[in-house]
Amino acid sequence: MENIQIIHRGIGEIIPYAKNPRKNDHAVDAVVESIKNFGFLVPLVVTATGEIVTGHTRYKAAQKIGLQTVPCVIADGLTDEQIRAFRLVDNRVGEIADWDMELLPIELSEIAIDLSAFGFEAISEEQFGEDFTLEDGAKKPFQQISITLHDDQAALIHKAIKAVYDKGEVQKYGENENHNGNGIYEVVRQWAEMKKLK
Repeated sequence: MENIQIIHRGIGEIIPYAKNPRKNDHAVDAVVESIKNFGFLVPLVVTATGEIVTGHTRYKAAQKIGLQTVPCVIADGLTDEQIRAFRLVDNRVGEIADWDMELLPIELSEIAIDLSAFGFEAISEEQFGEDFTLEDGAKKPFQQISITLHDDQAALIHKAIKAVYDKGEVQKYGENENHNGNGIYEVVRQWAEMKKLK
């Protein structure tokens, strides 16, 4: 296998691909935060002339931060057709994978870094009132439910949670417990009551 060489190129030498089919402007701020927190760990893949093969979002983030150089890998072993195909494949493979919704909350519970800028909601000990390790089965009975929502759906749910708290309808649960869980439960409880499911 050929050794991959990473070189640093001036940001002015990098050329975005004019026909890039990926709409990535909404992701730039998240990549900016990633670079600020963890560094520029994933290089751009560019042609010998500096045209981007993959990494348009990282390129835009580097511009926004004001980086003078970016790490690059030169795709000089690919034909023009392979380069076009790799642009599409590299983006597509990330969309194919799914999260394991049982393991993800456990992994998040071990990370103190704020990952909300990347769409992850942190799980803190304060939310559950005790350690989230569940050792020896000695913890209170609770379930961590993870769901995937469209931005519009999430916005409505957050609005509903805020509304029940603003109206004081969940004060019985206490201010220092699981805010989102209590709010969602109260919204669903009222809906269930209205539909005579309880």
